[in-house]
Amino acid sequence: MMERAPHSPMAGTGWLVGWRLTFGGEDFGWEGALATIVEDIESQVFVVLYDVTSEDEAKLDRWEGSELGLHTKIRLRVQTMEGSVLAWLYVLDAYEGGLPSARYLGVMADAAEAAGAPADYVADLRTRPCQGIGP
Repeated sequence: MMERAPHSPMAGTGWLVGWRLTFGGEDFGWEGALATIVEDIESQVFVVLYDVTSEDEAKLDRWEGSELGLHTKIRLRVQTMEGSVLAWLYVLDAYEGGLPSARYLGVMADAAEAAGAPADYVADLRTRPCQGIGP
């Protein structure tokens, strides 16, 4: 995130309650499926919140392929230790399914761990089915 949005500081962490981390878009031609979320009443997803500047928002939109229709921005409530906050998220506009690369999962797990995600959440990321070998 520091690379893609250098002017947008981390603002905290929280949980998307009623949503599940999944992967899709494997047919887009990257090294594997891409992370996204889907509604699932029995799940929750750990997230990191950022105070995104207008300049960085435009960069993120381009990075996420918004003008190509790869992702849609949606606004959801995130549960934090301080209460509920509204946040923008990018959701993949593709069918769920496919395996992410081991490298991609490793990057996600490292980022979650660095942000303070619970150990069992990080372990689940590190042991998800994937394709290829790790870093």
